[in-house]
Amino acid sequence: MTAPTHAPPAKPLRQRPALTACALALLSACAVGPNYHRPSAPVPDRFKEQQGWKPAEPREAASGTNWWSVYEDPTLDDLEKQIDVSNQTLKASEAAWRQAVAVVSQARASLLPTVGVAATAQRSHEPAGGGVGTTTTSGGTTVTTGATASSHPLNQFELLGTASWDVDIWGKIRRTIESDVANARASEAELAAARLSAQATLATDYVELRVADEQRTLLEQTVTAYQRSLDITENQYKVGVAAKTDVITAQTQLEGAQSQLINVGVTRATLEHAIAVLIGKPPAEFSLPAAKLGEATPVVPTGVPSDLLERRPDVAQAEREMAAMNAQVGVAIAAYFPDLTLTGTYGWASTVLPGLLRAPNNLWSFGGSAVDTLVDFGARAAQVRQARAAYDEAVANYRETVLTAFQQVEDELATLRILEQQYQVQDQAAKSAALAAQLTLNQYKAGTVAYTSVVTQQTIALGDAQTLLTIRQNRLTASVALIQALGGGWQADTLGKPDGTAAKLAAAGRGQTH
Repeated sequence: MTAPTHAPPAKPLRQRPALTACALALLSACAVGPNYHRPSAPVPDRFKEQQGWKPAEPREAASGTNWWSVYEDPTLDDLEKQIDVSNQTLKASEAAWRQAVAVVSQARASLLPTVGVAATAQRSHEPAGGGVGTTTTSGGTTVTTGATASSHPLNQFELLGTASWDVDIWGKIRRTIESDVANARASEAELAAARLSAQATLATDYVELRVADEQRTLLEQTVTAYQRSLDITENQYKVGVAAKTDVITAQTQLEGAQSQLINVGVTRATLEHAIAVLIGKPPAEFSLPAAKLGEATPVVPTGVPSDLLERRPDVAQAEREMAAMNAQVGVAIAAYFPDLTLTGTYGWASTVLPGLLRAPNNLWSFGGSAVDTLVDFGARAAQVRQARAAYDEAVANYRETVLTAFQQVEDELATLRILEQQYQVQDQAAKSAALAAQLTLNQYKAGTVAYTSVVTQQTIALGDAQTLLTIRQNRLTASVALIQALGGGWQADTLGKPDGTAAKLAAAGRGQTH
């Protein structure tokens, strides 16, 4: 079909309208396989924990804003902004997203012809008399060819343009592109989820570090109070109104508090190191001065459950993976139909280089091939079944992701509601315990109670104060977890847009040393 033929260059030009019409007709053919429609997922009308409970003064972590700003902590704000620039996990996820985008570009290029050029120059020589003659008989005349008494070197020069086009009649390439685009957007959603996870982890570590600072302050105050108690006991022992055991008990109590104070340093150092890694710094080059923990516990409005499908990046990722698997069903079905490939060449060939591009040296060829499998013993049918099963798996994963998202929101709403009630009770308990410890110490000074009563009340007061601090920590970390469960202000409609998560991270990382 592709034998070279000498012809004027104008002849193939007259065929171009017909070829163009044929190509347009082929490209307009429908793609085989199912078109994607997002399957339903179990979505409740409202969150269970919204009934009969409304968070006081909720603060909005709106889309496009820094959600951690609701905590009104300048240090946290500065740390969170470094996540986009320096976090190595995000850099890896962003690179994976760029790979997925490049795959889309490669797939789209398959829709268009591949055009190339080839230039050859060859010089050959056959030995004199070395040919083997061929004899043919026609009309009583015998002709012998191929055997020569002498020969000369033969030159051959060619300049050819080539083109090859896999015509996407059945939509195999278009379905592949559809799948690759969905995978790229799933990768972008995965990047957004990794970003949100890093931000939430940093916020949680920061809260726990500030709790360690508060714990240190509490224990320092306790050590000071226990030291005063020891001094009082020693003075009373010296004048003979207290027993030696009281002094030993006071000393033991002081040393126990000092031990706890030292141990807080381990927790704080570990958290400081974790924050350093999250912002892409060696722990040895990073430190945070001690500061107080904020009193307020912000709670973002939850909205309606259906909003969660658009605000959670992991839900968007699962949905895009489902769309990609649906397109792969079409790719598998397209294997039942023949592949059509069009090829063509146009150029010049001559035995001498000067004048190579003259019209008499012109040659061209055009052809096509259709390839189909007649018998494969069920291989294509198995591929289709595999693709459909992969799609069903993606649907199940998507619905499970949605259910998990609702569970996480309900968990954090319930945690915040219950911890708010517990905090109110524990706050009063801590105040009562502190007052009881002070009154008991005064009674001991007056000689009306034994020192064991002082130790008991001081131990209760310290335990209640530490419990109250732990509840404050749990409320703040639950608040962070709720914002993360709600998507952190992220929106699914940013996928594939220039202002999306991946574009922001790419812009943030530009200019950095790689």
